Amino acid sequence: MTIFDILLLAIGVSMDAFAVSIAKGLSTERLQHRHYLSVALWFGGFQALMPLIGYFLGANFASSVERFDHWITFALLAIIGGKMLYDTLFGDDDDESVASGFGAKTMLLLAVATSIDALAVGISLAFLRVDIWSAVAFIGCTTALFSAFGLRIGAIFGSRYKNGAEITGGVVLIAIGIKILIEHLSA
Repeated sequence: MTIFDILLLAIGVSMDAFAVSIAKGLSTERLQHRHYLSVALWFGGFQALMPLIGYFLGANFASSVERFDHWITFALLAIIGGKMLYDTLFGDDDDESVASGFGAKTMLLLAVATSIDALAVGISLAFLRVDIWSAVAFIGCTTALFSAFGLRIGAIFGSRYKNGAEITGGVVLIAIGIKILIEHLSA
């Protein structure tokens, strides 16, 4: 596997984190440097960690996870997106939506939801005898950059259209979950 192949792989696995980062940017009123650092570390870290776990666990575990990984991803994103919609439509205006927050609980759920598929990528990398350390470093760094960039894109639009942006962010999270579920069920 060439460095170009690994770059394409890294971009591909980072797209869910990128989309979720856009949704978070849409729902965050004032971004701070720590927010960029948070999405970069959580999403980049988990996108690097999951293939590493997959690489070392091997093919036997892959079939077990592949049967239900899409359901876990869908459930996590639907719950977070649904909570975001509920908070926007029915919540107190002073309360910050769970999905728009950057606390450990929210970020952990989002990081796991966006990186479950990367577990299978790690198993594939083991079969291809790829240097796992350089591959996961590349995947993690690429995802970190895409996530920070996605957060900024979302913030640009979110600051102009606050309530609509929060609703859009919640819908986007749910839509990503549905898309992943449909892709896996139709495969």
